[in-house]
Amino acid sequence: MSNAKVLPLLEADQAVVPCCPPLTERAMSASEAEVAAKMFKALGDPVRLRLFSAVASHEGGEACVCDISDVGVSQPTVSHHLKKLKEAGLLTSERRGTWVYYRVEPSVLAAMSALLADAAKAV
Repeated sequence: MSNAKVLPLLEADQAVVPCCPPLTERAMSASEAEVAAKMFKALGDPVRLRLFSAVASHEGGEACVCDISDVGVSQPTVSHHLKKLKEAGLLTSERRGTWVYYRVEPSVLAAMSALLADAAKAV
């Protein structure tokens, strides 16, 4: 049985629904700030950032845990950090046999990018 979550494909003309408004648009609500903070907090750890980068840069944006676990910490610690990235909504996973494959959640990346890109334009 798979724990995979089927994600809708984004069409080129389909807009990404952001988690929150661009920083320069308006002040965030408390719930928007909670969502954004959870994502950025997950990426605030160097090991998590390396794991996230390993998945994102892997061919097809998907990587087997066996291909990305060499980040200088034990395997249980890698599992813990991958779990935190999943809880923050940055990764999804699918078990295939004995291995778990992780995939970047593209809509979340696009929303985070828009959040920061608009702020950078204002500077």
